[in-house]
Amino acid sequence: MFDSLKDKLGSFRKDVEETTEEKAEEAEATAEAEAEAEAKADAEAKADADAATEESVDAESDSESDESASSGGGFAQKAKSFAKGEIVIEEQDLEDPLWELEMALLESDVEMSVAQEILDNIREDLVGATRSFNSETADVVEQALHDSLLKVISVGQFDFDQRIAEADKPVTIIFTGVNGVGKTTTIAKLSKYFEERGLSAVLANGDTYRAGANEQIQEHADNLDKKLIAHEQGGDPAAVIYDAVEYADSHDIDVVLGDTAGRLHTDEGLMDQLEKIGRVVGPDMTLFVDEAVAGQDAVQRAKQFNDAAEIDGAILTKADADSQGGAAISIAHVTGKPILFLGTGQGYDHIEKFDPEQLVDRLLGDEE
Repeated sequence: MFDSLKDKLGSFRKDVEETTEEKAEEAEATAEAEAEAEAKADAEAKADADAATEESVDAESDSESDESASSGGGFAQKAKSFAKGEIVIEEQDLEDPLWELEMALLESDVEMSVAQEILDNIREDLVGATRSFNSETADVVEQALHDSLLKVISVGQFDFDQRIAEADKPVTIIFTGVNGVGKTTTIAKLSKYFEERGLSAVLANGDTYRAGANEQIQEHADNLDKKLIAHEQGGDPAAVIYDAVEYADSHDIDVVLGDTAGRLHTDEGLMDQLEKIGRVVGPDMTLFVDEAVAGQDAVQRAKQFNDAAEIDGAILTKADADSQGGAAISIAHVTGKPILFLGTGQGYDHIEKFDPEQLVDRLLGDEE
């Protein structure tokens, strides 16, 4: 998962390490040259002093002492810093590695404003401070990457399980997004997810216009031994989900999972259906579903859906097939709403709760 982006982040770390290593070598060479120059100057001063009168020696010693202090002090400080194993990472040291990282992020479908914030955060963390060289340089760069990525990925994050546990029952969750991204399969996966945590669920098919929609979700319901509430094709989606809520209430069901028709944010009729569902049912959550492999398209659709009909979070399907990771990094920052789950395969148990810290560890190679 996200292997391509993982490689690109690793390249950035390597680039910065190589840059600081070159800088350290230059500092070492400079310090050695300055030490040699100072030693030579001292030897010449001593030779002159021995050949002069005592009065001349005193005068020359004072003068040379002043010159040495003014001309050699900076070099001595550099030598001292290098001797301590310290190096200052300056902005010009990061210019090329940061440009390469920016291109890598954009190529990985990270949204432009998100990429820029990541770069700004890294620059703020690394530029200007004295860092220990060699073994600690890699740690400093990795920490800067870790903090920057986590900051943009974890926007809006909340504990999904805790919110469900604390909410009045039944909890109603509506799923929206474009056609073909895996909404119905995601609903089935979440019904099993809730069952494994001791919560019952009923499915509702609010996708009332698509031919075969009832049959598709019914197959999932049968496989999972779940009740499905559905109306005839062409029925009112709000009425279907309302009936599901009534059923759940009367049968002590904990969660209602409502499918809706695939739509674009520009489909006024379908967006009106969402608005009506909101009025009639008052869902506890509206979750946006899209494919991780859709990259920038998924990011922009998430933003547009959130603008048109506010979402509470997102679920990315096909995350196991996504080598880029741009959608996973960008969606929360762009919408202000968290990613809650990743779909990682075709099985009903192939869904995992989204953990920003765990994702960053994966991207930085700390977890397989």
